[in-house]
Amino acid sequence: MPNGDKATPVEMPASFGTTNNAGARHAVLAGFLGWTLDAFDFFVVVFLFDTLAHQFAVPKKSIVFTVTATLAMRPVGALIFGLLSDRFGRRIPLMCNVLYFSLIEVLCGFSPNYTFFLIMRALFGIGMGGEWGVGASLVMEVAPVRWRGILSGILQSGYTCGYLLAAVAARFLLPAFGWRAMFWAGAAPALLALYIRTKVPESEAWKQHRAPSTGEVLRVVAREWKRFAYLVILMTFMMFLSHGTQDLYPDFLQEVHKLSAATRANVAIIYNCGAIIGALIFGHLSQLAGRRKGMMAGLGLVLLVAPLWAFGQTLPLIILSAFLIQMGVQGAWGVIPVHLNELSADAARGLMPGLAYQLGILLASPTNSIQYALRDRFGYQWALAGFEIVTVAVLTMLLWRGQENHSRSFVRHE
Repeated sequence: MPNGDKATPVEMPASFGTTNNAGARHAVLAGFLGWTLDAFDFFVVVFLFDTLAHQFAVPKKSIVFTVTATLAMRPVGALIFGLLSDRFGRRIPLMCNVLYFSLIEVLCGFSPNYTFFLIMRALFGIGMGGEWGVGASLVMEVAPVRWRGILSGILQSGYTCGYLLAAVAARFLLPAFGWRAMFWAGAAPALLALYIRTKVPESEAWKQHRAPSTGEVLRVVAREWKRFAYLVILMTFMMFLSHGTQDLYPDFLQEVHKLSAATRANVAIIYNCGAIIGALIFGHLSQLAGRRKGMMAGLGLVLLVAPLWAFGQTLPLIILSAFLIQMGVQGAWGVIPVHLNELSADAARGLMPGLAYQLGILLASPTNSIQYALRDRFGYQWALAGFEIVTVAVLTMLLWRGQENHSRSFVRHE
């Protein structure tokens, strides 16, 4: 796709902290918490590979496959909840989504066998796939234009915060109460639905651009098929970037560096702090320098640190490199909510970003299995490093040739 020029900002509210923007603050908080709790429920499994394999008497690769099943089902959720949000508003579908994935997560804790657990993780993927698109469209539509970059970083850092909370739970909840309690903690997000119901306003942009039918929403996406296809490809490699550096990394630390469960959890807590910092820094940078340049800056940090991250030997070096690489990975990711929403059609902003995001997940869902296979052939270190270096190279090319609609207005003004 040809390079695009930056759009001139249209709406420039005076301050995000004023009383008039209280609804926007509530929307941002709801979107952030929804993505945080959704990600927590996903990453719990990452810290339980060995525990669950022993519990259900299956090979560890079978538990790894449940992660793939979750990822593969996420586009179904994006399609269902995205269409609902474009037809009926952002709030009600978001509440239903939160209640759904909370229920499924609790049921995972009651799993009597592997088959039941696998089915629950696949069903959880539907809920996880629906949350991001609805939450991101709501936040970006109500956020003041000049705050979009930093708020995009805050919203996307919810994913990292969920990973961080899962690491904390693995460190303290798991030893004290066992693996089932890790999933029962997933009941907490249900309280978020009440907050959304009472505090979060409906999107004015959705009211102005509401499509008259579900079919019209789909036709809008069909008319934008070239841009949509580009977004799907972009998101596929963004998923390679994030899941390729996160999902198997605790297992990598165990197998290659022989770190204990407690140490692995501590390392995860530290590098997720780096990820949150990166999302904020590079999200804000995208507001100043442009969306694509902000993302490419994060990718540059990943490329610089990747050899140290994969081949470092001492614990301080492992911690530092993991901290820095997640700064870059989630720094690039921090721009994604605003970038995808600014590139999407007004009448399909609930569906288009979320479906592109989750179709990227579907195409990248074998990431863990691919890396596991590469590990058997080339060793764990080369498998992780080589996979990510190729991913960064492809992403850089896609962004260089891509478009952006920096700071476009989502609402019509009198």
